[in-house]
Amino acid sequence: MKSYVVIGLGRFGTRIATKLYEFGEDVLAIDINESLINDIADYVSKAVIADAKEIDVLKDLGVQSCDCAIVAIGSDLAASVLVTMNLKNLGIPQIICKTYDETHSEILRKLGADKVITPEHVMADRTARILSAPNILEHIEFSEDYGITELSAPKLWVGHSLRELNVRAKYNVFVIGVRTNEQTKISPDADYIIEKNATLILLGDYNSLEKLRNNN
Repeated sequence: MKSYVVIGLGRFGTRIATKLYEFGEDVLAIDINESLINDIADYVSKAVIADAKEIDVLKDLGVQSCDCAIVAIGSDLAASVLVTMNLKNLGIPQIICKTYDETHSEILRKLGADKVITPEHVMADRTARILSAPNILEHIEFSEDYGITELSAPKLWVGHSLRELNVRAKYNVFVIGVRTNEQTKISPDADYIIEKNATLILLGDYNSLEKLRNNN
């Protein structure tokens, strides 16, 4: 088990903190917003209301013993700089920072960040890479709420058209492609008949996609 401190609980910070904890890691979450701390408290090892710009605060929390720090403060460059400097001074082995542009990234690299992540760039690169090889499409995450995934056609759908199934209204997902042994059809029309052993390419929010997968 590795120990992580995640500083900044916006959408990115919250997501990565809860996922790391879900994967069995020890996670300390820090933010100055009490409501964000209350929301995440049950989904990480420890959640603390604190100002990470103060190095003494970080020391008191034992951050120096963490294996990795993730700075996910957001667009506040000044705060990111101060926190990164504090973490570097505490000797954190690995510091990862979320950034918004290359200028922001370069400053944090020079301050000692081991890795900088621009979520929008990462997602664009990943999407382009997967789309360039459509036969290996499994899952594309477009945001924290929406993504594209593959699903074997439910047996009850076989032999019916998309119009009959009314997938968008009933399941809150879009069928944006269908792959069979013969071909991959992108954006099938409403009269497209689902064949046996077809693989559907679906776009939707994660709750809807997961619900449909579980009911398959």
